[in-house]
Order: sequence, then structure tokens, then C-alpha cells
Amino acid sequence: MTGRRRTSSPRPSKSFSVRTACTVVVATGASLIAGCGVLPGDPGGSREPVTVMTFAPEETKATNMPGMPAMAEAYARWAEATGGIDGHELRVITCNEQNTPRGAATCARQAVDKGADAVVGSYSQYGDAFMAPLEAAGIPFIGGFGISDEEFTSYLSYPVNGGQAALLAGNGEQLADVCDKVALVRPDSLAGDDLPDLLNAGLARGKAGESADILAADDATGYSDEALRARERAAEPTWTKTAADGVLPGCVTAALGDRTETFFDSYRRLPEDGRQLRISSVMGSVGQPLIDRTGGRNGLYEGAYITGWYPDADDARWDRMRDVIRTHAFGDNSLDPADAGVQTTWIAYTVLDKIIHAIGSDAITPGKISHTLDQGLKVSTDGLTPDLRWGYEDMLGAARYPRIVNSSVTFQVVRDGRLVTQRQGSVDVGRTLLDAS
Repeated sequence: MTGRRRTSSPRPSKSFSVRTACTVVVATGASLIAGCGVLPGDPGGSREPVTVMTFAPEETKATNMPGMPAMAEAYARWAEATGGIDGHELRVITCNEQNTPRGAATCARQAVDKGADAVVGSYSQYGDAFMAPLEAAGIPFIGGFGISDEEFTSYLSYPVNGGQAALLAGNGEQLADVCDKVALVRPDSLAGDDLPDLLNAGLARGKAGESADILAADDATGYSDEALRARERAAEPTWTKTAADGVLPGCVTAALGDRTETFFDSYRRLPEDGRQLRISSVMGSVGQPLIDRTGGRNGLYEGAYITGWYPDADDARWDRMRDVIRTHAFGDNSLDPADAGVQTTWIAYTVLDKIIHAIGSDAITPGKISHTLDQGLKVSTDGLTPDLRWGYEDMLGAARYPRIVNSSVTFQVVRDGRLVTQRQGSVDVGRTLLDAS
């Protein structure tokens, strides 16, 4: 990885003061960006700084999300250049979560130790490890990636999307009318155990049969056996649907995070057997960067069905984010505007901006942030999501995902090497999530 360099340990950094100079402090496993004394547009520099943390795994053997802390840092630079957020200097601490429970807990404890007002736009599958320290300190968790159950159950979590649950339910709905049989390749982990039920609930909306469940390690270097089993199971006909030109093809869908690329590389290497199968995945496992580096329109992903949370990456509603990346990321190659983690972090910081403006006082505290959200603050994300609000009446209330407030997904497809919209607008999978619960 170039552009930024971090160590792999998330040990707490030393204390520091940044009252008089522009400073970038890089410590063991954490970095902080701060502004300069009185910011342009700051009313006399009288408003207190706001400190937040963004954590994500980097340089691990499983899923890595370096673009999320990189987006947080770019956002801090942008806020500094534009006078802060409502006159408040924005301080961003980042931490390498390491894809381990210990790393997740260490990052959360560091947020507590550094006096963070919120954790914003972060990624971890170990919600039980990071939410407990945050809850004990009363620190809200805003706009996580949506990979852990606790993000949708904790009273201090404020999700901006429906998480992996909405993606899998949506993927089922997307495939229900185009596939005869679906094989799902998913992690052999606690986080992966919910995925078959979610996909099947979506398939059932189109009256399709249940998927074949193919378990796979989320840190393997090859998936030849799993690829062969998935192809064989997807090719087993159910004869439930016919198309004008004959029986619908089988489909192989995979949700393995970073290892999805490794899986489909193994799938590509299988000897031809004449079977007509389609492939599919969800955003966060397959995105435009992967499609580009694997051949674009001439690659394996041409024609693939992809379920996402947000508009496709070429949509004009991402223009401001792209401008911030172009101007304030300093060529950081981990920061791709088509990456779902980057997009989620941008939306999470958009929410933070609206909260700070809504509080409208000199001191921003964790309690004020959570109280403002609990009282039903309505947040516009400029059309990237439906308007977001976290009042009790706004939550889905599904048994396993009670705090989902945005159950919308988008259906995309790879055409001429680009992820483009398959169906205009978003699809609400709230009913499907309730069925899966």
C-alpha cells in the first residue's frame, strides 16, 4: 500500500496538544489530523474542537478497508480548509482494527482514552468487542459499514445503511427473477451464518427455491473446491421458471469481502464444462476497482449482478465527495470513490456535519450527539440515501436488526466494464428483512 503508511498495531498513541499549529500526528497504529488554532470562518476560535475516531482493518489476511480512515482524514482536511464544521475544528483519530476482536476492542478503548465525541464511519465484524467500551463511555457509533449485529442492536449505534443484511436480502430479490438456482458462497463464521436466511428471504419474494449454502474460509489463498461445488450446485435445475429463450441459468453469488476476488479467480480457472451460469455479488465484495483490474469489459465480471446500498459510482450525487478526494487526499491510492467503504464513510461524516450544526452550541459532547439523534433529527445526504432519522418510529424493528432506518438497496449490473444501474431508483427490502427475522 502506498500513499499512507501505518503500523499494524492499534496500541494507544501518546497524548498531544494541537492548539497552536497545523499538525499531523502519526503514532503507533493511530493518526490524528488537527487544524490550526483559529480556522477560517471560526467565530473567534471560541468553539471547542470535535474529536472523532474512524477505525478499520488494514494490511490483514482477510478483508481490508484502508479507504475508510483515508476518507476520514481527507474529510478533516476539507473541514479545516473550509472553516471547520460550524466553527468547530474537526480532529480525526484513526486506528487499525486488524480484523481481530482484540484490535476492535483496543481501538474502542483508544477512542475513550482520547476523549472522542463519536466513532464515525468504521468497519469491524467484532461488534461485541468494540460496542461494549463505547457504550460504557456513552460514545455514539455513527455510520458503521454494517457488518456486525451490534450495529443494528446497540442503543448507541446510528447506522446509515441496512448493512450486509440488506445487501443479501436485496441480492436475493435481484436474482429471484433471473436465476433458476443460486449457490451462495459465504464465510464460515458467525458473521456469515445469517447470510443464507437473508438471501433465501429475497429469493422467496420472487418465489424462487432456496439457495445452496457453500461455506468458505475468509482468509484462504484459493477456493478451487468451493468454486467447483458452487458451480455444480448452481447448475442443478429446479425448473421453477422459464424465460422466452428457455430455462433460466443458474447463478453463483459470493459475499467474502476481499476474498471474493480470490474466490472468483478460482472459479475462473475451472475447466469449461458447457454450463451457462451467471455470477453475482454484493457491494463491498465486488466493486468497480476490482472490475477494472480484472479485465473490465473483457473480464469475468462482465454481466455480473451486484447489489449495493447507494447510487452507482458515476452518479453526479457523488461529485462533492470526488472533489474532496481530488483536492485533499494528496494522491492516496487507497482512496477510491467507487469503494463502498469510502462512500459509507463520506455519508457518515455528512451525518456528523448535520448533527454539529443542529446542536448549535459551543461544546459538542457524546451525550449531546446521541440526544440530538434520539430526538429525531432528520438528515439529508443529498440523495445518496433516503433522508435518515433515528427516532423510535423510524426504525425497522426487525427482531435481528431493530435499528435499521434505511432498508434501501440498489440493483446494479456490469455492462461494458462499468457498474451501472440495472433498475432505476432504490428498492426497499424492509419487508424481506422482517421475513428473514
